[in-house]
Amino acid sequence: MADPSVAIVILNWNGRKYLQQFLPSVMSTIYSNRQVVVADNASTDESVAFLREHFPGVRVIALDRNFGFARGYNEALRQVEADYYVLLNSDVEVTPGWIGPVIGLMEKEAGIGACQPKILAYYDKQSFEYAGAAGGWMDYLGYPFARGRVFDICEKDQGQYDTTEPVFWASGAAMFVRAPLFHELGGLDGYFFAHQEEIDFCWRMQLAGYAVYACPASVVYHLGGGTLPKGNERKTVLNFRNNLIMMAKNLPAGEAFWKIGLRFLLDGLTAWKFLFAGQGGHFLAVIKAHFGFYNWLLFKRGESVFPVKKQGKLQGWLAKSVVWAYFARGQKTFAEIMKGK
Repeated sequence: MADPSVAIVILNWNGRKYLQQFLPSVMSTIYSNRQVVVADNASTDESVAFLREHFPGVRVIALDRNFGFARGYNEALRQVEADYYVLLNSDVEVTPGWIGPVIGLMEKEAGIGACQPKILAYYDKQSFEYAGAAGGWMDYLGYPFARGRVFDICEKDQGQYDTTEPVFWASGAAMFVRAPLFHELGGLDGYFFAHQEEIDFCWRMQLAGYAVYACPASVVYHLGGGTLPKGNERKTVLNFRNNLIMMAKNLPAGEAFWKIGLRFLLDGLTAWKFLFAGQGGHFLAVIKAHFGFYNWLLFKRGESVFPVKKQGKLQGWLAKSVVWAYFARGQKTFAEIMKGK
């Protein structure tokens, strides 16, 4: 029996240098029934010409404008047929056998809708990488963290999170998803543009009754910050705004009302912290994010993708505040936070 078909789809925007550096590892993937697709968001750095000259085995989907991460993938994946999609960042180095363990797990467990490998840092291969680590979690106020990464602290990988288990979200840096399910759920929320769209997608997936897993037997190495570097003010706007939108869409209405109100207060404290640290741009970014959320709530809700149903049980959900655990109780690692769960 043939292996399920897998489409590795890389979304690119002016990332020729990353394609040149990381695509060879993707092309060396050991999996028989796979195709590699690069969807280009109207790059201006000759990415498409470079691909066609140096990687003729890669299928190129040239989009006519920069749709952002979320809508860019939606536009591209409508044109890709496979049993499974792998959404892979252009700045990820993969290991030769990275696909097999994940597809084996998902084929064995039909209820798993999405899965991620263990994501380690490209420049420090003994440490977890910020964007997903060994699988994402969420606290009850909507703060994402991960096995191996809490806020800005990334742990050393010592095998402490090598168990295959359900999580709340799989990282968009390297996310496996059943192709029919991706479309059934409406894809990523294009209104997000970029940042936290994969968390929202996994939340909607769980509400629809599917599980999200981390499979640490598969390993990749992520450079990170390729398109919007860490500390970028646009990134701050998108992260704060999209997080509030995600809560408004996926939480029960009464719960969303008080939790978003509390988040506004906590976001305000973070904004003042930015200002006192001399980061006035990030102070303004939080304010812009809040106005952006109001704009969505009042005028743009129809442009978002909402859960198809709200019946599934959530895994990887922390029923307390990770902010309190981290800043007040000094619990800096995932394992420390879980001890007092």
